[in-house]
Amino acid sequence: MKAVASPKRCLAIVSCFVLFSLLLIFSARPRTVNASQNQSSTPAQPPPAQSQTPPPDKKDKDKKSSDPATIKLRIQVSGADGKPVGNASVYIRYNEPGGLFHKDKLAELNFKTNQDGSVKVTDVPQGKILIQVVAKGWHTYGKWYEFNTDSETVQIKLDPPPHWY
Repeated sequence: MKAVASPKRCLAIVSCFVLFSLLLIFSARPRTVNASQNQSSTPAQPPPAQSQTPPPDKKDKDKKSSDPATIKLRIQVSGADGKPVGNASVYIRYNEPGGLFHKDKLAELNFKTNQDGSVKVTDVPQGKILIQVVAKGWHTYGKWYEFNTDSETVQIKLDPPPHWY
């Protein structure tokens, strides 16, 4: 035999739920007091003074000091014969903090070498950086580097492609 809830019991459950919901809604609302409702006899006090912001140049100095240190890279790409490799694709990858659930994510920058076989890369954070070079007619290059200085020059020599018979 199944037990059936009586209508009175169902009404009591629903009314408790409604009262609880209203209690949550009204307790979360901010309360305001009108001047006419304020019954205190003390004179009104001025609002507290707001803190003054530092001058713009000081704010910029603070911002720069909190930013991670960056590096200026110059990458020179040449072939095994020592000649510069122009129009080569250069990929720079580095860890960027603050990804999904505060895990590091890999950021990527793409460049092309000029006719001198060089690329200038600025504003890359210091630390571990992956440099990959892909050029038509040359073996693909990739290596992780550790940089701790303000500027650095990287010489990359590409190997000829393997021969397939």
